[in-house]
Amino acid sequence: MATSHAKPAGHERIETSNFLMIVLVLLTVLVGGAVEIVPLFFQRSTTQPVEGLQPYTPLQLAGRDVYIREGCYNCHSQMIRPLRAETLRYGHYSVAGEFVYDHPFQWGSKRTGPDLARVGGKYSDEWHRLHLINPRDLVPESNMPAYPWLAAGKVDETELAPKMRALRTVGVPYTDAQIDQAASEVKGKTELEAVIAYLQVLGTALKK
Repeated sequence: MATSHAKPAGHERIETSNFLMIVLVLLTVLVGGAVEIVPLFFQRSTTQPVEGLQPYTPLQLAGRDVYIREGCYNCHSQMIRPLRAETLRYGHYSVAGEFVYDHPFQWGSKRTGPDLARVGGKYSDEWHRLHLINPRDLVPESNMPAYPWLAAGKVDETELAPKMRALRTVGVPYTDAQIDQAASEVKGKTELEAVIAYLQVLGTALKK
């Protein structure tokens, strides 16, 4: 007489099927992620700019691109966490409304160098210029690379208008006049000047 083998049922079936286990794990992760992320798209605190926040000027925008190109974000975060040790050192913790015009945003908690979320206005333009050309002239123990070539590199004014139009499609409120004037505003400017302009605006909206 032949013996019959009953099919596993319930959790036993899941545990014995690699494919079914993978599918259910993926579904669980997707649902859990959606539950955490989707509400953020509808919260005013994460979608609306803080009072006084302005889109980056053409020069600041160019400086941000150089900042990203040179990999500055690998050592400097722009997110002060709401921990006492951080707020005492860097200032008010970062809020999402400060960065609604950033694409991509530069949040992150890994730091080799100081957090730059509130660096705007902390030092003079001349300090930043010297620091970028050779950090050890101002901070002898610094292990930050020098960026002397930024003083010779020129901002490409032809890139700004198309970039600003693209940013406008994702919600950055640039006007036609601002876009039309972008090239003239950055013409002849160096990449060093652009990076300094970007650094000098970081965190200033919340300070106001």
